[in-house]
Amino acid sequence: MLGGLALLASGCSSTGRPRGSAIAARSRIDPRYRRQEVAYPGPEDPGTIVVDTEQRYLYYVQGGGSAIRYGIGVGEEGRTIKGRARIGRKAEWPSWTPTENMMRRKPHLRQYAGGVSGGLHNPLGAAALYLYRGGKDTMFRLHGTNEPWTIGQAVSSGCIRLTNEDIVDLYSRASVGTAVMIV
Repeated sequence: MLGGLALLASGCSSTGRPRGSAIAARSRIDPRYRRQEVAYPGPEDPGTIVVDTEQRYLYYVQGGGSAIRYGIGVGEEGRTIKGRARIGRKAEWPSWTPTENMMRRKPHLRQYAGGVSGGLHNPLGAAALYLYRGGKDTMFRLHGTNEPWTIGQAVSSGCIRLTNEDIVDLYSRASVGTAVMIV
């Protein structure tokens, strides 16, 4: 039952793709969504995170005209956050509890109303960066996923997903207080 939790939580249907090693998972990701250093001419300060929901990329601005670019999965149509936020909290192997709104839209999630502990079965994956505005949790996250084949798609309940490998890398670069811009 817990093995299917990630599918249930995301509201995705199974693609029939087997779970496997990180190497196998990486090979199932469209090469254009693999992490890489790219030219970045934007005006943001180094250390800023820029999320381009339309193109399905997240940029960690390094300065000097470059950024680390990560492929992402985004929220289903109409289920995303836009604008500015800050990382207000970080967690490794975070627990997850569906919001009331999620449970209203997808009643089968009520079975997880008490929360799910962190671990491989958890839909937030290996780490999460919690987005805050005005000192308050927005309930949106930058987080890992146990469904790497969803990178590049609009499938989540609004959060931004990265592969577990990529969220661990971003987690190591970004600190609490990091500026995030979502366009």
